[in-house]
Amino acid sequence: MKTVLLSPGAVPLAAWREIYRGASAAVDPGHDPVIERAAAAVAAIVARGEPVYGLNTGFGKLASVRIGAADLETLQRNIVLSHAAGVGRPMPVAVARLMLALKLGSLAQGASGVQLQTVRLLEALLAKRLTPVIPCQGSVGASGDLAPLAHMAATMIGVGEFLVGDRRVPAAQALAEAGLRPLVLGAKEGLALLNGTQFSTAYALAGLFEAENLFGTALVTGALATDAARGSDAPFDPRIHRLRGHKGQIEAADALRRLMAGSAIRASHLVGDERVQDPYCLRCQPQVMGAALDLLRQSAATLATEANGVTDNPLIFPETGEALSGGNFHAEPVAFAADVMALAICEIGSLAERRIAMLVDPALSGLPAFLTPQPGLSSGFMIPQVTAAALVSENKQRAHPASVDSIPTSANQEDHVSMAAHGARRLLDMSDNACSVIGIELLAAAQGCDFHRPLASSRPLEAVRDLVRRGVPHLDADRYFHPDLEKAIALVSSGAIVEAAGRDLLPAIDWRKSA
Repeated sequence: MKTVLLSPGAVPLAAWREIYRGASAAVDPGHDPVIERAAAAVAAIVARGEPVYGLNTGFGKLASVRIGAADLETLQRNIVLSHAAGVGRPMPVAVARLMLALKLGSLAQGASGVQLQTVRLLEALLAKRLTPVIPCQGSVGASGDLAPLAHMAATMIGVGEFLVGDRRVPAAQALAEAGLRPLVLGAKEGLALLNGTQFSTAYALAGLFEAENLFGTALVTGALATDAARGSDAPFDPRIHRLRGHKGQIEAADALRRLMAGSAIRASHLVGDERVQDPYCLRCQPQVMGAALDLLRQSAATLATEANGVTDNPLIFPETGEALSGGNFHAEPVAFAADVMALAICEIGSLAERRIAMLVDPALSGLPAFLTPQPGLSSGFMIPQVTAAALVSENKQRAHPASVDSIPTSANQEDHVSMAAHGARRLLDMSDNACSVIGIELLAAAQGCDFHRPLASSRPLEAVRDLVRRGVPHLDADRYFHPDLEKAIALVSSGAIVEAAGRDLLPAIDWRKSA
């Protein structure tokens, strides 16, 4: 298993992507002195006896309650246990591990005041693949993702459960079996662990990484559907898009043009085609997909910054010996990024569904009704299009902004919250829905191109058709459709379609690579 070495505060998106895909993570040892200086600063503040929020006071509305030195360890343990109040199904393992890595990178910047052994325990959990069982509901995305992060912290002190392989194991037992000791929390450590935006950010990054593949695959299937409908590539002419000037639109048009370059199907109707313009679902692909690309890049920039930030409270400044209370735990940037990504994911699927509907309609596509050689006796792609419509409708409902739905908590001490947590959580389900729509389009577009034999599409698109046909034969007559859909969706979600077409033909979501 690869280990990504984190340089806290300067970790690129590619490194977080590797961790999401299964890599482990560890902090550059050069940061150890920084971590130790912050822990020493906390000890000095406690020794002075001044009331400092989170170190020797209660929390939230109870911040005015002073806690004696003898009870500071209990204070930190109590906040972890009391705040571990999440509900719902456990976080997916990949997202939970990414959350641990994000917390690791944040604590290692030396502004949280944790002990070095706390950082080492997080590294060990990742290396030994001990994944805390963390209920995914209960955060409002302000004052930190308190409940889910408290469940993470609880496992570190031996309470709760770890997922070890496919077994749920009591935390104390799992730590012992891995040769690890439960953490004894020092001053501020419980608060540092459960305060911050790492839960929301992990889900938002996971949504971004899934949207990267979704976006690229939808460009490929959109190009294939254009060929299937004998659509024109003239709307992808770079002169059109330079006049408008949007970078994403220019790059999307360029990708579509390159995907279709050399298509014999396209060449067959350059002369004598009576149609003047294609439907918007074909003609306006650069405008819609380009706008989605720009939004995804905007979100990527926000999340790259957030992932490298320190978001607990109060923050420790060893150079002056101060603990400053602020509001970096408010996840509004993440909430906005998640809302924007939800819009992009929804529209990618919506445009693809319109192309499916166009392909099954002989009046629009010129192809046999519902893409079957024997319409009437066979229903062909009639109901897969209905399935795509149902999934798009679900995504439309989920695309409503979460960030505008603040609700006060903690006796109105925390009177405005971001709702970043469920705003980010929905992204994976939305991506799954959109991947299914794209999988249906993949089959429909391949079927449509089959009717143009012996004419072939372009080299990249023929590579995609070959990949599809290895697992799903041409639909000559109705058959049990579900296995075909499952195979197509697996090709989409795995990234195989992007690889078959050629990743170098497609725009990168990481905004730095597009500069």
